[in-house]
Amino acid sequence: MGSSSGSDWDPPPGSWASSAARRRNMQAIRSRDTAPERLIRRLVHAQGLRYRVAARPLPDLRRTADMVFRPSKVAVFIDGCYWHGCPEHYVPPKTNPSYWSGKVTRNMARDLDTDQRLRAAGWTVLRFWEHESPDDCALTIAATVSRLRNDGG
Repeated sequence: MGSSSGSDWDPPPGSWASSAARRRNMQAIRSRDTAPERLIRRLVHAQGLRYRVAARPLPDLRRTADMVFRPSKVAVFIDGCYWHGCPEHYVPPKTNPSYWSGKVTRNMARDLDTDQRLRAAGWTVLRFWEHESPDDCALTIAATVSRLRNDGG
């Protein structure tokens, strides 16, 4: 009937999920089209700017930006406070802390590497935290893209 651990569900070997409920919760987390992303995109679109969504700024780099303005070479990232280690809001996990803290640390290192690679290729990188004002983010994005278009890139 039940498993030897006393629960009706045992995680697969090597699984990151500590329970069926945790697994469902983690699978439901969106990696794109989050509420902050959608709101900022709507505000930027209302200002007449057009962009690519979840696109690779550099074709040979297997990383995507949330918004990409190719002609002006602007890559925008809206980072989640937990997954990207926000200095204001990140709270270390209580469950499986070595795994999850390590994952966040790797995400932060990848973010830095992405920024360096894009800047080396002539891109402007804009990063915002999910808790920042969407209006302020949209204004910064629009001003940056407009300035770079007017400057000729």
